Amino acid sequence: MSNNLHQAGAKLLRQLGRHADLVMDVYLSGSVREDGDNAADIEKLRKSEILWRPEADQELRLKRSVRALLEEALSDERNRQIDSNVGSSLASIKTLADHYKEARQNVDYSASEAYLADLSEHVYSFAEGLRYSIRVLWSRINNEFGYVGTINAKIRENELAQSQVSELLNGLEMFQFSELGEIAGDIRELRRLLVTTLQETLSDCTQELSVVQGRLLELLGRFRQIRGRTRLLKGWLLYTDLHPDYRPDDHVSHKQLPTLFNRAEAILAPAAVDVSNTGYEPELLDIVSRLKAITRLPSEKQTLGHDVSVSLAETEDFDIPDNPLKLAVDQYFCSVIDSGRSQSALTYLNEQALSWDSESWLYQVICGYEGLPEEHRAYFELEPIGQSDSVYSGNFIIRDVELGLA
Repeated sequence: MSNNLHQAGAKLLRQLGRHADLVMDVYLSGSVREDGDNAADIEKLRKSEILWRPEADQELRLKRSVRALLEEALSDERNRQIDSNVGSSLASIKTLADHYKEARQNVDYSASEAYLADLSEHVYSFAEGLRYSIRVLWSRINNEFGYVGTINAKIRENELAQSQVSELLNGLEMFQFSELGEIAGDIRELRRLLVTTLQETLSDCTQELSVVQGRLLELLGRFRQIRGRTRLLKGWLLYTDLHPDYRPDDHVSHKQLPTLFNRAEAILAPAAVDVSNTGYEPELLDIVSRLKAITRLPSEKQTLGHDVSVSLAETEDFDIPDNPLKLAVDQYFCSVIDSGRSQSALTYLNEQALSWDSESWLYQVICGYEGLPEEHRAYFELEPIGQSDSVYSGNFIIRDVELGLA
């Protein structure tokens, strides 16, 4: 069977190489007529199923698989399609996994190897197809849908790309790795394909699709803004065409300018007193001294019952006591210096039988290290001790810290 496939594939590739110019002409033009000088070559390509006829009265066209091969090899962005049908790929992967497990249980090694090869090809093809779709989306974003000529066409292409991204994200939610883990069981090959490979691929692609979706929304907003301004300009041109005798008024001579024309900022800023300028202090004091308090209510004169003596003396010095927790952390730093070896913060807390809880103690140790001057901090090294979060990737949970000399 493999020998027949090898011969058929080699024959197909020879046909493509022998008629490369004709294949590229059909690829660029979209179709080809059979009444030309190369009718014999066209007939050979048709028999090899490289060319096909959609309907009886239509011209010959390239097969979709051949066109997709050329689009991928030439990085042609004009007609590259995105396959957002994730459900069929998932069903095929599950079916092949069940075939492989059944053949393995029946000790049919040849069938199990064949099914494992097919399963590997499906998994890697799905991963490559998903990354290929993301590359196509990024290419469309980077050239701002340059393969269409109008703003309306760009907006339609952007909306199509957003719907494809949504379909891809909805399809990726169908992958339940708990179910795939149960299918794989304790078989190492299946766990590597169904859990490890697929989970890494889907995690990376989901994050990138989220970024793509944000960029598409940003680009759509810019397209709509351009379209709005274009419509305004076209409306103005249409109005001038319908009213050729229209002349704009001299808005400079008006007292109140319309907001549409008053776009320039004022040349002189409004005048205001700079109360922060100490050079104006004599003038400000003079103005304040000449202010008069005017009151309409009768006021009674108040007299003091006795003289009040005022004595000027120096203020007494006072000290703010240090935080006991901060003092304990300073003692911990001194202990590390005296011993000359690294020491865990929680170990020191337990050895000294200190009364603070471990979380407050760790926070104060970290704050004490960060609060040191740069030249003093260079003598120490603070190493966090903990592990990565098992659910949220990128988060590191600190259980303890170890302080040592640099």
